[in-house]
Amino acid sequence: MLRHPAAVTFWTEKEKKTTAVAEDTAQWNDIALELVREEEQIQVKLTAQESPVSFVSIRFQTHIDTKARILGDEWERTYGEMAWQPMIPQRHLPWYFLITKNRHTKAAGVRVRPKAMCFWQTDEDGVTLMLDVRCGGQGVRLNGRTLDAATLVWGEYDDMSSFEAARAFCRKMCADGVFPKAPVYGSNNWYYAYGISSREDILRDADYLKKLTEGIENRPYLVVDDGWQPKHVPEVYNGGPWRGGNDAFGDMGALASEIAQRDVIPGIWIRLLLNNEEEIPEEGRLSHNRCLDPSHPVVQEYIRQDVETVCRWGYRLIKHDFSTYDLLGRWGWEMKPFATGNGWHFYDTSKTTAEIIVDFYAMIYETASRYDSLVLGCNTIGHLGAGLMQLNRTGDDTSGFYWDMTRKNGINALAFRMPQQGIFFDADADCVGIKGEIAWEFNSQWAHLLAESGTSMFISAEPGILTEEEEEQMREYFRQASVPHTPAEPLDWEDTSCPKRWKLDRGVQEYRWYSGDGVQYEYTEV
Repeated sequence: MLRHPAAVTFWTEKEKKTTAVAEDTAQWNDIALELVREEEQIQVKLTAQESPVSFVSIRFQTHIDTKARILGDEWERTYGEMAWQPMIPQRHLPWYFLITKNRHTKAAGVRVRPKAMCFWQTDEDGVTLMLDVRCGGQGVRLNGRTLDAATLVWGEYDDMSSFEAARAFCRKMCADGVFPKAPVYGSNNWYYAYGISSREDILRDADYLKKLTEGIENRPYLVVDDGWQPKHVPEVYNGGPWRGGNDAFGDMGALASEIAQRDVIPGIWIRLLLNNEEEIPEEGRLSHNRCLDPSHPVVQEYIRQDVETVCRWGYRLIKHDFSTYDLLGRWGWEMKPFATGNGWHFYDTSKTTAEIIVDFYAMIYETASRYDSLVLGCNTIGHLGAGLMQLNRTGDDTSGFYWDMTRKNGINALAFRMPQQGIFFDADADCVGIKGEIAWEFNSQWAHLLAESGTSMFISAEPGILTEEEEEQMREYFRQASVPHTPAEPLDWEDTSCPKRWKLDRGVQEYRWYSGDGVQYEYTEV
């Protein structure tokens, strides 16, 4: 599909120019693009002297079968909408896409950690790759530097399922993922507490988790979610500083020690880029939302110290959240097709948005690794974080209140990001929310699938909600989650966004995801 580049279009902040490709090069004024062909890949190199470059698109001439189905990735988390679809020319396909028909699958994409935000579009006459090389919302100033914008790869697969082809292609895009030493599972208090918690509540959770996992050699993680930080105000402010606990939590190092004494591994939630501390200089804040700018040297050191602080306290799983929204000002479902708007830039205008994000992830990963702490990215860009986080929250929030929110977001994320499992990172499709509001009929199926999927599994269970019989079921789910499994295969994923037939290690399992009333809507959605 990428054999014949027909044209290149360059965008600066004020104009654009389309030019033909001659011998794999294209130029306009002081901007030049070179396609360097190697075995089964093409390196895209961009150079500019003075012009600020915003976008570059490359058009490839090829024929796309309109009878085939197409699957693309999402910018960051999934939002319940990933699916195999017919050709939709205006549909944007971030990072990579697959085309399948009659057990023949083609794929094209960019290797992980590119230096541009990349998406594809397909039509009957060809494929277009758009490279967003802006610095925030303004053109990057390369000042003569050659930017290795992306490495393009492709694949063609016969006589295998589209799922097997997707996993094979993910291996082409990523050969250096990092992973936990053992399967990660445990609990997180968000989906029953929703930020209203205390030291006593956390220790009660630790006791409960210990009770449900007694006799399991691979020990579980307990993640202290939002609500522990000094300036936390429920539904108003959930940012930093992150250097101590509030009155309800006290000494966070002592809390980590008390959790560990219960034979449970402490983990913690943190939102590194929202911090209203006055000591952080104004030039280290983003102009469009006043969140921290990780391209500023002072902010970089501040973030390192934040990560070091929670690691020194003894937390061995660091879940950093809001790490795309706080940078780009948009949720993934708002990035249609561009990840951020115009009119703002990072402190370091010589780097692209993608470069700055990768550097940010690397800083967190390298700091946490010195303490043997795992990194779980939440609201992060998986294609930029592969190799820099052991775990990735692959979908939008599930729920402790509404089953259809869990069904829509959780099952879709598990299915359509499963090709990345154990290749980019270990996937986390989010929690089983147990607050007494969702029928156990549905939560138990979700827990069963997570436990045997090969991905990480977290529950968010208010102690005292489950019956003795349900607790015994949960013990079995934890036992299964604690050991390795072959990644589960969604057998009907070409036909639905919410697969019900799954191939597991113990055979094919069919789930019942819908109540007799069908899809349910809440008043908050009206």
